[in-house]
Amino acid sequence: MGARVAELSWPAVRPRLEAGATAVLPIGAASKEHGPHLPMATDYLTAEALGARLAAEADVLVWPTVGYGYYPAFTAYPGSTSLPEPVFRATLEALVEDLRRAGASRTLLLNTGISTIRAVDAAGAGPDVTAVHVYRGARYLEAVGAITEQPRGGHADESETSVMLHLHPALVAMDRAPTWTSPVAPGRWSPDDPSSANYSPPGIFGDATLATAAKGARLVDAMIADLLDALAA
Repeated sequence: MGARVAELSWPAVRPRLEAGATAVLPIGAASKEHGPHLPMATDYLTAEALGARLAAEADVLVWPTVGYGYYPAFTAYPGSTSLPEPVFRATLEALVEDLRRAGASRTLLLNTGISTIRAVDAAGAGPDVTAVHVYRGARYLEAVGAITEQPRGGHADESETSVMLHLHPALVAMDRAPTWTSPVAPGRWSPDDPSSANYSPPGIFGDATLATAAKGARLVDAMIADLLDALAA
């Protein structure tokens, strides 16, 4: 029904936009730590998979995923990258404006991050732009409450690991899945300072050992339902 722009020729894009297809801009970190058991591109891979599935179910044109953004909490872990928030916001605003120039009458921002929410909402402030934060959607949160068992979590945890077990099982090392359920305060996380309120040696918050592919399938279905709700609104 929909399509991914990167797989089309340019003459195939214009008629789809003129017919009213919604432009979808996925956003997900391509290089951000997710513990010792998940790849650095977990957010990026999730955004790509959600965009592809959305294209299979709705009249959308999915643009390439924005792989760099504002992820300041994780920069103490080697390999993690973060843009300054004003730079990230300006990038999104420029992309949204360019989608308008290209002919998009409506744009959906598909965000797989948490620290990115403020900038994404700012970039999506226009009446023709909708931002969906897939880890904050109503259907997703309902599914999390129904199926997860960890006492607390929020990053590379039972939920996120389950999503990856469903989407990319070959990239998940469950034999290295950790548990770290000590509260982690907002701010820059630390892998090596036990006195820090943000201390997390494995770089996770939650119990990744409880993850299953079956849970992930339900969670991804809920994310898609939230995205489809946003398209229909």
